[in-house]
Amino acid sequence: MVADYENPWIYTEQPFLSENIGNSFGFVYRITNLSNGRQYIGRKYFWKFRTPKGKKRKVKSESDWKKYYGSCPELKEDIERMGRQNFSRTILSVHKTSGKTNFEETRQLFIHGVLTESLDTGGPAYYNSNILS
Repeated sequence: MVADYENPWIYTEQPFLSENIGNSFGFVYRITNLSNGRQYIGRKYFWKFRTPKGKKRKVKSESDWKKYYGSCPELKEDIERMGRQNFSRTILSVHKTSGKTNFEETRQLFIHGVLTESLDTGGPAYYNSNILS
């Protein structure tokens, strides 16, 4: 499979494409800084719901998930400074509802100890600075 976007999300060792979404709602992911091993765990929805101007009903459309690199300011700064090619993006799991996506993100944050784990250098192992804030 060839991805139609830069630095594709990898899921089960393959690039994840729009055609793979099916009836899924969102995913839990890990972004890894390839130069120092620091990571970020988060979640992203495949869909966005907007009410067009002058309309009453919401319209469902694909979100910006292909371009997404997390919401963490520190991570975004490192990506800007170092370049996207120095970060890998991995989908850990795909979910059918927002509730299951949110639950799994929180579960992964606790499983990996994102607030307490350190790198061998002594610095934080994760960019995550909070859980459920």
